[in-house]
Amino acid sequence: MGFRKSPDGGWGWVIVLVSFFAQFLCYGSPLAVGVLYIEWLDAFGEGKGKTAWVGSLASGVGLLASPVCSLCVSSFGARPVTIFSGFLVSGGLMLSSFAPNIYFLFFSYGIVVGLGCGLLYTATVTITCQYFDSRRGLALGLISTGSSVGLFVYAALQRMLIEHYGLDGCLLIVGALSLNILACGSLMRPLKISDCPLSEKTALENVPDRYSMYNEKEKNLEESPNILDKSYISENKYKCSLASGDWSQDSPLHKKPSPVPHAKEPEMYRKKVVEQTYFCKQLAKRKWQLYKNYWSETASLFQNKVFSALFIAIFLFDIGGFPPSLLMEDVARSSSVKEEEFVMPLISIIGIMTAVGKLLLGILADFKWINTLYLYVATLIVMGLALCAIPLAKCYVTLAILSGILGFLTGNWSIFPYVTTKTVGIDKLAHAYGILMFFAGLGNSLGPPIVGWFYDWTQTYDIAFYFSGFCVLLGGSILLLAALSCWDTCNKKLPKPMPTTFLYKVSSNV
Repeated sequence: MGFRKSPDGGWGWVIVLVSFFAQFLCYGSPLAVGVLYIEWLDAFGEGKGKTAWVGSLASGVGLLASPVCSLCVSSFGARPVTIFSGFLVSGGLMLSSFAPNIYFLFFSYGIVVGLGCGLLYTATVTITCQYFDSRRGLALGLISTGSSVGLFVYAALQRMLIEHYGLDGCLLIVGALSLNILACGSLMRPLKISDCPLSEKTALENVPDRYSMYNEKEKNLEESPNILDKSYISENKYKCSLASGDWSQDSPLHKKPSPVPHAKEPEMYRKKVVEQTYFCKQLAKRKWQLYKNYWSETASLFQNKVFSALFIAIFLFDIGGFPPSLLMEDVARSSSVKEEEFVMPLISIIGIMTAVGKLLLGILADFKWINTLYLYVATLIVMGLALCAIPLAKCYVTLAILSGILGFLTGNWSIFPYVTTKTVGIDKLAHAYGILMFFAGLGNSLGPPIVGWFYDWTQTYDIAFYFSGFCVLLGGSILLLAALSCWDTCNKKLPKPMPTTFLYKVSSNV
């Protein structure tokens, strides 16, 4: 079977289009969950901290399960995983419309929808990387804006649906819209690239067969001269018997034809068992070596001071930076902002400015004279100050401006892979990025409930957002201190190690 290279176009642009719409349909409701959060507070009468768990789980579960999502895409492919994620997201949203209490929403909306989002994100990114090589950055940037546009549209859409059909009807309609993910997934035609290794199952099934075919051919080649020799000898004996007139019963004409000797089946079976056992042992040794290398590489990553600071920064950033997208609507209601003053939902402002931030910050990161690590630190520090300013905002205009600033700075997700690459190198990017995304998901899951608990404790959001701003500022400061002392040494290219030479001492007897 032949393998094709990445086309960098053609059907790849269809992949970009359907991936954009898949992320739009999948992430629209979970990112705009702040509109539903207010309705759940009124419907179930639970505390803000407990209710905030629903939205935080929907955003954090997908990141926490990123290793499992990657394994599913590697095993089954992007198309089946995308279709399955469509069923999860749609089923979770529709199931949430029948939720009798907040605990049911933890499962239906938080876990089921969150897991579907994680699976879809991994599938869309993977198949886009397969179809694009030189234009990969552009393609990934285009599909990543689908979630931001979804946040912008779904914030207004869910509010309108709640007004006309109620909370349950809104969830049913949004869940039905999510079924269009199945159509998007069906268009994700798989592309086999040249550097894709064979799966272990295929290799395990094929290797013994190849060995047995080779042995049988080799044995047949060895036996064929013997058969020819035997037929030549029998022919000579027949001619001699005709010449001498000896028509005894031992002549070849009176003998029944003897069957050609074949290989013994038990012997072949034993050979196959030995070959399969040897292959399984080698496979187990290779797997054990991979696990050993993984943990040793993980330890070496945390020995890098900048990476350790980056891990702390992303964790604190998600604890403090994610709650505004979930709680901003309730903040406006708590500040006594009138409904007539709402020109546009605050969550919609955050969504559209996040898309703008992703594009502009990504463009800035491509300039050689801009250090992406310092740019990322600057976004963290400014975001921390903006979070601390939220308690001072008492009108819609001020809250809208702060929402726009926070949304723009949240777009620093687009430069985070650049920062990770500069810190650990391209060879360790996948490993390091997986670790960082796990702790980002942990921060996403913990941030909104912590802010909600602060409100339940103090009956105001002031201390909650001071705490959020302090977390983001602390993470940015730690990363800045690590970058000032270690950035040059981390970027310095290490010389290639010299090949290991072995000296053998030869002794001779004189």
